[in-house]
Amino acid sequence: MPRCRAFPSRPRFASGRVTPSFALVALLSLLFGLPVAAQSTPVASPAPNGDAPIPVELPRDDGPHDVATEWWYYTGHLFTEAGERYGFQYVIFKARRGNLLGYVGHFAVTDNPRSRFRFAERIAPAAGVSRPGPGADGAGVDLTLGDWEVRAAAGRDALRASMPGYAIDLQLETEKPAALHDGDGFIRYTPGSASYYYSRTRMTVDGTLTVDGEALPVTGEAWMDHQWGDFQTYEEGGWDWYAVQLDDGRDLMLYVIRDPSGAPAIVDGSIVAPDGSLTVLDERDFTVEPTGTWTSPATGTTYPSGWRAEIPGADLSLTLTPTLREQELDTRATTGVIYWEGEATVEGTSAGAPIGGLAYVELTGYAPVEEIPALREPSATPILAP
Repeated sequence: MPRCRAFPSRPRFASGRVTPSFALVALLSLLFGLPVAAQSTPVASPAPNGDAPIPVELPRDDGPHDVATEWWYYTGHLFTEAGERYGFQYVIFKARRGNLLGYVGHFAVTDNPRSRFRFAERIAPAAGVSRPGPGADGAGVDLTLGDWEVRAAAGRDALRASMPGYAIDLQLETEKPAALHDGDGFIRYTPGSASYYYSRTRMTVDGTLTVDGEALPVTGEAWMDHQWGDFQTYEEGGWDWYAVQLDDGRDLMLYVIRDPSGAPAIVDGSIVAPDGSLTVLDERDFTVEPTGTWTSPATGTTYPSGWRAEIPGADLSLTLTPTLREQELDTRATTGVIYWEGEATVEGTSAGAPIGGLAYVELTGYAPVEEIPALREPSATPILAP
């Protein structure tokens, strides 16, 4: 049995009859959950030695792929010249089922100085997304949803997004080689279900954060995840994901996927050293225990809140504490999912000596049973990028 304990999951979202006008919302509601064997297009069989069927090649694979599900996911910590810290999350999802292709964007800011959290979401069919194409070398991604932009290639990325009260205009540059999780960037979930997954776990950030109309120069550090594959998802189960950047230059990715009963189904992790070398972790190598709970006043969902992580082989004992308890995103208008994703501080010991850091934590699968509003209410209108 895996040693990582997970809270029981809630039942999945109720399904309904999908009319063509809401097909895009239904398509993108499949983005979150536990990867399962049912697929629109089978993943190529792994090589006999278990390696990825097509080795990850960068910067080629920074760009989009002709697969069912893909995302470019950024989280990070921004510091003003006055020393105030903000967290940000910014992601573009892409989903394809048959001839239907759609995009979703989520953007969130954790405003620690004002003790508030804000998020925005966008959804658009492929026709509503500008894709200027890769650079001259044929690599990278360039996506635009209205005034939301992601440009990324070879560890040099640019992000732009805005919502009422907040906007970012950031340039990112990687400090380490990309971390290919599981050693080759190919994770097998179940027979016939897999995805590619790599991270740029430590990226320097420079740019501008606008708060209530005031443009603040910021610097900081970010984490980028890129994952893609021909796998579908469903709302049973869920996952707990932890991205930790330690003060000594090490980065940790801890990933616990839960089955419909709430038990860990897949436990995966990576330690990325300051020089970029990677150590693969599995269920024998670490534990994560919640230290408390928080119930959302907006949705009634109860999440674990605060965690203790133990990685004996690295002699690490860490406590993760959310900077704000209320960092929930109700994205039912675009993905049909309510989830928690937020900034956390890290304190603990490394080989008995004090160590600190910052982290981001994502929690899915804890929301109560609800129908997707856009499917329940015929008058609902998807949020389209302008």
